[in-house]
Amino acid sequence: MKLGRCVFNDIVNEAAAKLADCGGLIVGSPVYYAGPTGIVTSFLDRLTFSCTKDKALQGKLAAAVVSCRRGGATAAFDRLNKYFQMSNMTVVGSQYWNQVHGFTPDDVRKDLEGLQTMRTLARNMAWLLKCIEAGRQAGIEFPEHEPVTMTNFID
Repeated sequence: MKLGRCVFNDIVNEAAAKLADCGGLIVGSPVYYAGPTGIVTSFLDRLTFSCTKDKALQGKLAAAVVSCRRGGATAAFDRLNKYFQMSNMTVVGSQYWNQVHGFTPDDVRKDLEGLQTMRTLARNMAWLLKCIEAGRQAGIEFPEHEPVTMTNFID
């Protein structure tokens, strides 16, 4: 946290450096045992905690997308969204939870509702990015937030 980056110099720091030039982040994961993959959660753990100092994620748009065979999608979707919410990001929604179903890519192509949900998400993300840029051009900036107060409930 003191460095404003992860102590392991790898793809997490590379991604964090690129966040300054983007307006949004979409994270996708297959669902394993009702959760995102360990690689995705490890990446986000390190990204969100190491980027806390310079607020690289704050004010960015975010969306989670999950793919599963049958069940567990909503739990995985919820877990990914928590990273965004705790990083002061704006979570972009769609017409349903951002999930597709199928065991293979061909199966997913048959999930017409899931594919429509993804198209709606893409349109919503693009529209919000344009709205933010229009607001910025009109002199509306992202709100300044007070420093985070950490509370320890142990006396």
